[in-house]
Amino acid sequence: MTVSPINGETLDGRGKTMTQWYDRMIEWRERHISEKHLVLLLSFFVGMFSAAAAAILKSFIHLIQWFVEEQLIADVHTWWYLITPIIGITLAALFVKYIVRDDISHGITKILYAISQRKSIIKAHNMWSSIVGSGLTIGFGGSVGAEAPIVLTGAAIGSNLAKAFRLDQKTMMLMIGCGAAGAIGGIFKAPIAGLVFTLEVLMMDLTMTSVAPLLISSVTATAISYILTGTEPMFPLKYIEDFAVSRIPWYLILGAVCGLTSLYFTRGMNKLEQWMKHNIRSFGLKILVGGLMLSILIFLFPPLYGEGYGVIHQLINGDSLSALNNSPLETYIIPTEFYANLSTTNTQLLLLGYFILIILLKIVASVATNGAGGVGGIFAPSLFMGAIVGFVTARIMNMTGLVVPESNFALVGMAGLMSGVMHAPLTGIFLIAELTGGYHLFMPLMIVSVISYLTIMFFEPHSLYAMRLAQKGELLTHNKDRNVLTLLKMDSVLETDFVTVFPEMTLGELVKVISQSHRNMFPVIDHDGHLKGLLLLDEVRNIMFQPRLYKRFTVQQLMTSPWAILRFDMPMEKVMEIFEDTGAWNLPVVDQDRRYLGFVSKSKIFNSYRHVLVHFSEE
Repeated sequence: MTVSPINGETLDGRGKTMTQWYDRMIEWRERHISEKHLVLLLSFFVGMFSAAAAAILKSFIHLIQWFVEEQLIADVHTWWYLITPIIGITLAALFVKYIVRDDISHGITKILYAISQRKSIIKAHNMWSSIVGSGLTIGFGGSVGAEAPIVLTGAAIGSNLAKAFRLDQKTMMLMIGCGAAGAIGGIFKAPIAGLVFTLEVLMMDLTMTSVAPLLISSVTATAISYILTGTEPMFPLKYIEDFAVSRIPWYLILGAVCGLTSLYFTRGMNKLEQWMKHNIRSFGLKILVGGLMLSILIFLFPPLYGEGYGVIHQLINGDSLSALNNSPLETYIIPTEFYANLSTTNTQLLLLGYFILIILLKIVASVATNGAGGVGGIFAPSLFMGAIVGFVTARIMNMTGLVVPESNFALVGMAGLMSGVMHAPLTGIFLIAELTGGYHLFMPLMIVSVISYLTIMFFEPHSLYAMRLAQKGELLTHNKDRNVLTLLKMDSVLETDFVTVFPEMTLGELVKVISQSHRNMFPVIDHDGHLKGLLLLDEVRNIMFQPRLYKRFTVQQLMTSPWAILRFDMPMEKVMEIFEDTGAWNLPVVDQDRRYLGFVSKSKIFNSYRHVLVHFSEE
């Protein structure tokens, strides 16, 4: 029997042979293929596998939707909306709990966390688990998107391919970016958006050497998606007017509206998620409460069913009334004369009220889906809400006497809301241009996206993806100094060679300890290990050579309070703030129970900072 050098497991003869073959393959690669060329080759395969994963997920969702809508519910469309979402959430929750046995929600946040911890390791099951979980959730009507799960899938593919070839963590980080770019390019047929999304949302400091693999992955995934599903954009346009300079003020207003709606989306969704997480702890109760909330909302407002892409098609092509189809509001509440005269003020207000309610309730439906155990992201909800916000804004303007194209506003509204929610204006601009083929609307796309981004930045410094990590101090940003501090961990700078003393020790006993130590600072702890204070050599230097005082003084009489006390789980950025505020060069570190762990020195942090910065900045 032999122990595997890869995972430490005991191997039989066949396993030993496989391990030896694997080692020889890696050695051959290291001799004949440079790491630079290997990265380019792997980026191609990552793009190919990501596109295949995107195609599988979309096909899985469409298969379930076909079964539900065409075979299961058919002529009783509306009433089945009370049941099918619960079925999907239940199946997804059971799959995650009993088969995956790991949290696979919030895919983009998980990628950011993997990068922020500098390990860049994403579990292997994420290469398939998100596909199954989100397919079940969305196929049966979950009000979320498939894009974040497929981005996590692509990132997992990149991470695990890099791990298989024993590449370093920096290269693994790049492969994660390649997987994300390939996933966006594959599912949206948007190669530029795939690249830009990775630069804006996931990466922190890229060079031209890094951009080439991202381009290869994104273009490869898009090309495969073209082969599988055709080159037509996801939302083909029929009724789009050319850009007019005279309408710039109205696009500025739309940008501000999108920014404020993004703020509602971000903070509202975060607070609802926290409420559901802390107030409903039972697994079964979460499914019941979330499933019922979602089912009732979809029953009353069918546009909330699934990703909502059908509604986007309708709005950007001038067919807003179709959003009322299958709603009980259409049958029991909306009067017959509504359709007889669509130009009356009451009719217009009724339609606007319906869409505004959808805007307000979309985040509730999305949180109910994920909070109950479903798997999905916020890409689709942000696009869905953006189209409706653009349409509603344009309709209100037209009711006041202005003349603005509602289809154009619905289109650029998608870019505006995505830019605000993700804090990624370039992603919003290029994604919507590629999704619709509306390249001739670049000017309004840029105006609305930038204004939306600036508006939400005034209130909220982090995107919904980054908010959770920012609260823990684990978020990488485009600020290199802050990134380096984030990458530094307390255990890498902790010094534990200080000799501890006890409060009841006499000066004579202390002198013996001092003679055996090379430090001039001594942490004072009790017998349970709790930090009580510090004893500085300078405080006893003038009496330590007077034997007559050895029994008169104790450590408790001589010790002082530390300038500040650090906790082991503090982010390094906070640690540096404390050092600057106190002017200290050494500070003690304790755990959550105030048990002494060691010291951190400012000089040690500076040395580690320089070391990480050199590695972080290498090409």
